[in-house]
Amino acid sequence: MKVALFFGSKSDTEIMKKAGDVLKAFDVSYKAFVLSAHRSGDLLKERIREVEAEACQVIIAGAGLAAHLPGVIASHTILPVIGIPLECRSPQSNGLAGMDALFSIVQMPKQIPVATVGINNAENAAYLALQILALSDADLKEKLISFRKKLVDEALQNGACGVDL
Repeated sequence: MKVALFFGSKSDTEIMKKAGDVLKAFDVSYKAFVLSAHRSGDLLKERIREVEAEACQVIIAGAGLAAHLPGVIASHTILPVIGIPLECRSPQSNGLAGMDALFSIVQMPKQIPVATVGINNAENAAYLALQILALSDADLKEKLISFRKKLVDEALQNGACGVDL
């Protein structure tokens, strides 16, 4: 397992699955865990130790509302942590459309950083994890280079060089 995905609620599964889909597309192994930083703190610390022991290299953590999960994880490991601010859609939510989570994750205190992607942007979290992993994995680096070339080719086919209107 190279990547661990953590998120605080089963209701976040649909968004977090998108990160898993990107990792699968690049043949990168991962495990996913549903754990709350507030309701299951000791179990969270235990899982962090387990993924470290399994040679995990990057952690992706999605959280909504106060979004403590990515920061709590970062406080217990030196592995890179990528935070995904999640829009909370429960009836009890405060209606801030994920902005509360974004500010919480992006404003981590000094010395305990968490990389942050856009609200609900699990795909970009996975792509960032792939780029981190590619620093020491030549095969993955080549896959990413090919993927980027494909993006350029698609842009050219879709009129990046001009279109007739």
